[in-house]
Amino acid sequence: MPYAYHDDGALPARPDAVFVFGSNEGGRHGRGAARIAAQRFGARYGEGRGLFGNSYAIPTKDACLQVLAVEQIAAEVSRFLAVAAAHPSHSFFVTRVGCGLAGYHDAEIAPLFRGAPPNCDFPAPWRRWLSAPTEQR
Repeated sequence: MPYAYHDDGALPARPDAVFVFGSNEGGRHGRGAARIAAQRFGARYGEGRGLFGNSYAIPTKDACLQVLAVEQIAAEVSRFLAVAAAHPSHSFFVTRVGCGLAGYHDAEIAPLFRGAPPNCDFPAPWRRWLSAPTEQR
């Protein structure tokens, strides 16, 4: 499935795009993309998962700021993908969720987004995991 890709660290060009970022379950959006989400896209303090304003929080850390296991993040990504599929008129600008403060490598997180609906825009470093033929994954 062909996706749109953006430079890492870029912000959405569309003013109505939903900014998708890694969060903590306590919703303390103090650093990284979470801080940007709170400052510019309507992420709500105290809300660590889901759609708020023009932001969508995917937890990558628990409420005590301990990194979640990849399996837990995968479940959160699945919830996000269902929301993105249910809102085809929205544009979802996905950041490198889990690859900053949570410390995961792109190769561990990007594949979790395979099968995303076409209304998702991904960081360019993830192209190799999202656009490669199945045999090469």
